Amino acid sequence: MSMGKKIRLERIFNRENNRCIIVPMDHGVSIGPCEGLVDMRQAVQDMSIGGADAVLMHKGLVRCGHRTYGKDLGLIVHLSASTDLSPHANSKTLVATVEEAIRLGADAVSIHVNIGDELERDMLAQMGKVSEAAERWGMPLLAMVYGRGPKIKNSYDPELIAHCARVGVELGADVVKVPYTGDMDTFAHVCESCCVPVVIAGGAKMDSTKSFLQIVHDSVKAGGAGLSVGRNVFQHPNRQKLVRVLRGIVHEDWTMEKALQEMGEE
Repeated sequence: MSMGKKIRLERIFNRENNRCIIVPMDHGVSIGPCEGLVDMRQAVQDMSIGGADAVLMHKGLVRCGHRTYGKDLGLIVHLSASTDLSPHANSKTLVATVEEAIRLGADAVSIHVNIGDELERDMLAQMGKVSEAAERWGMPLLAMVYGRGPKIKNSYDPELIAHCARVGVELGADVVKVPYTGDMDTFAHVCESCCVPVVIAGGAKMDSTKSFLQIVHDSVKAGGAGLSVGRNVFQHPNRQKLVRVLRGIVHEDWTMEKALQEMGEE
């Protein structure tokens, strides 16, 4: 890994435990302006106060979320997109470049690939090009890889998730983001099959904070490197406190009992 990548990754990952808390805020392209992301500066500020390590967003939102105050945190610029209005919503296309991300001051870039989709080959080709550019510029690459398509019966199948993670690694990602498999043993297998950090996605909005915290806790105990979760974080009614508790779990190895106590949900 180049020195540039190492330095930038250390702005996102804790140097002591190689874990991170990333909060994606790229939902506006897919579903439009949503709860929690109307005032972008306040959303970023709340994540900063809570103790998130980085936020992730599309290039145009960087200006909307930039603050001239408060604690700094890492910036990941997302390079691919689609909208839920498209007949091919799972087929992502490149909408930004590594060079643009560098000009915006990003610490990393990310790309989304859905394996199993009818246009999988295009997304894989795009990732190959992004990976090459990221390596050339010393820019860390986070790959969000999910199983979605006609042959996919269960997107949370542990073997499928392991396959997704391995695709990300083999195509050059420095960090891989996949769904949690549902139990520690199978997620440990996912992590063991990768030579780069694996972070969990949040998926659909959960009704229970306890369930969400349990997934984060178990994934870290199984060898995960933390989380990259959006709606379950920025749409939480007390998102600053939630991020503080997540920081306790991810960076301080809190037990579930302590996390729930601090969250006020014993």
